[in-house]
Amino acid sequence: MNEVLIIIPTYNESENIVKITESIFLIHQDINILVVDDNSPDGTSGKVKEVISNSNENLHLITRKSKMGLGSAYLCGFKWAIEKKYKYVISMDADLSHNPEDLKRLYDSCVLGKNDICIGSRYINGINVVNWPLQRIILSYFASIYVRIITGMNIKDPTSGYVCYSIKSLENLNFEKIKFNGYAFQIEMKFKLFLKKLRIKEISIIFTDRKHGKSKLDSSIIGEAFFGVISMKIKSCFSKNNL
Repeated sequence: MNEVLIIIPTYNESENIVKITESIFLIHQDINILVVDDNSPDGTSGKVKEVISNSNENLHLITRKSKMGLGSAYLCGFKWAIEKKYKYVISMDADLSHNPEDLKRLYDSCVLGKNDICIGSRYINGINVVNWPLQRIILSYFASIYVRIITGMNIKDPTSGYVCYSIKSLENLNFEKIKFNGYAFQIEMKFKLFLKKLRIKEISIIFTDRKHGKSKLDSSIIGEAFFGVISMKIKSCFSKNNL
């Protein structure tokens, strides 16, 4: 899987970042990981630098000047992956909520299943979430239904952050037109790729809530997603130039 780049955006994930990279390399020694850190005040970048020398040049780090957001971190990683000529990119959380054992299933769905995008879905077979409070489950589950109704996408988990993209699918997008930076970023990516009529597949995963650190979700991010979905749909009805 040396043609694959895993992108992990971080902000204050010093308690998790070494654990997640070590867990990935334990299963896939030949895979590549790019950590995009937003100058975390808790020293996340420093933790990555400490283990880079033992990573056989498979662990990479971009440290940005300030907290610039999830969406822009992923776009930074996507551009880096395209420049380095990887064939596939997998987006992944730093907080151990995504199981590294699912990486190959996502990859195989794209390579063997000939899909352009494969989404690790919490909701394709019921609700596969562990240790989330009930209100968080309700918010996430009904948000996915809301997105499907507004956008018309037949995707059960449009807010999932565990996604394998072919580089060819990313090259279909104009990154300058990606508007959202928080919770809505994941939705926007899937919606724009859906409008491109690319092959999108969901596979079931089990999502486990973080044990260390704090969630970055807040009311402003939820608001961006709620109103952003409507905005995206309206714009898509009148113009294809925003893709």
